[in-house]
Amino acid sequence: MAQSAVSPTTPAADGSAGVRIAPVPLKTLAPWALFGGILMLVLLYFVGAEQGATSLVSGEGVHEWLHDGRHLLGFPCH
Repeated sequence: MAQSAVSPTTPAADGSAGVRIAPVPLKTLAPWALFGGILMLVLLYFVGAEQGATSLVSGEGVHEWLHDGRHLLGFPCH
């Protein structure tokens, strides 16, 4: 197995090896942060508000699947 010429460590001023951490560009991070935020809002809606007058899905299926999660997070549901 061949070793690469680029080392992930660089010597520090005192002679000890330091680890170089590459920054993540905001353009790369922003779409994932937006996706995660939307996913969390959808999850919060289904756990906290999917019942009664604000229901997007008819029936009691979603309510029954998320019932214990509602109580665990402190949402009243009955």
